[in-house]
Amino acid sequence: MTLALVHARYQLLEIVRIPVAVFGSAFFPAAAMLFFVVPFAGDDRVAATYATAAMVTFSVLTANIFQYGVGVAEDRDQPWNPYTRTLPAGPAPRLAGRILAGLVLTYVSMLPVVVIAAVATAARVTPVQFLLALATVAVISVPFTLMGLAIGYSLPSKAAIVVAQIVFFPLAFGGGLLSGPDDAPGFIKAVAPYLPTRGAVELMWAASTDWRPDPRALVSLVVWVVGLAALAAWAYRRDEGRRFS
Repeated sequence: MTLALVHARYQLLEIVRIPVAVFGSAFFPAAAMLFFVVPFAGDDRVAATYATAAMVTFSVLTANIFQYGVGVAEDRDQPWNPYTRTLPAGPAPRLAGRILAGLVLTYVSMLPVVVIAAVATAARVTPVQFLLALATVAVISVPFTLMGLAIGYSLPSKAAIVVAQIVFFPLAFGGGLLSGPDDAPGFIKAVAPYLPTRGAVELMWAASTDWRPDPRALVSLVVWVVGLAALAAWAYRRDEGRRFS
């Protein structure tokens, strides 16, 4: 655990030195809050609360896909990365440290959304709901962390940037993050339950409101986690084999 914390500290210091990396993952959800939620649903307590939970999920999605997808791919291009793989501690502390650092940045990236919701909208939750939502953020980070790792370990950095940019918006739109629970177009309602973003936002809605999640979305989310875990593990092993072959 101590080694994992050392690696997490290293990762955070690397990112803090380039603050735009944190700004980028926080910008899109915060901008969506300002331009779409505040003007159209800000005065409706129920609608604003649902929209805030969706934007928090959007923030988790973008933070993890870019942090891991682009960050891992860029690290693989650095001479320091092959050296760390030769250390006797093994890959577990390094990976755990990266995940801990990513989780910290995920919470940081969602702060603007929460502040905007508290100051500029009628969205409100109870203290218990707030704590549940905080815990849920860690849970819904899992599929997007795995997705980012799969991208980062399987693609070079230039390709990873493009794929991350292509993937995040269709997942957000298709999962219904940019519309209310019952306001999505018919096509979105049909495909949303089978995307990981829908299962994630359903959990966020359940944590912060009285929403009852769609079982299809939750089962689909579990399937995505299992599939993405297998894909990320395959990508990591393939990259390890190339490094030492």
